[in-house]
Amino acid sequence: MLKQVAAPAQASEAEAVGRDLVDTMRSFERCVGLAAPQIGELSRVIAVDVSAHPKADAANNGLMVLVNPRIVAAEGSEVAREGCLSIPDLTANVRRATWIEVEHADGSLESLGFEARCLQHELDHLDGILFLDRVSSHDAVFRRKVFR
Repeated sequence: MLKQVAAPAQASEAEAVGRDLVDTMRSFERCVGLAAPQIGELSRVIAVDVSAHPKADAANNGLMVLVNPRIVAAEGSEVAREGCLSIPDLTANVRRATWIEVEHADGSLESLGFEARCLQHELDHLDGILFLDRVSSHDAVFRRKVFR
């Protein structure tokens, strides 16, 4: 299911899927984003909240549940480490835009830095793209460190 393209979300399903995404995201420590395909829903809904993460910029948007989001503008470029609940044992260096504008069912927003990275990661899930699909070489993939 993670490699499939999600269908546009209907208003009737979006609220329930959004609640499930937020509940699931909050049940995992340090989770900052989740997309509907990760919980078995092939609809274009994501949830992102980086506000409690140490990498978050002070100007983040807080909790966002976005329905039918799409990037309409992007600038900058930076390589940084990413991980994913769907592939818990690996992290990788991934190049992403440093600023994005996202249109969604309720309007639009701008995002930068770590939050922009997270939004791009979750938006990729809606198109069946995993972060490992974006690595430049196998040398950019690492086993996740486990701290006890």
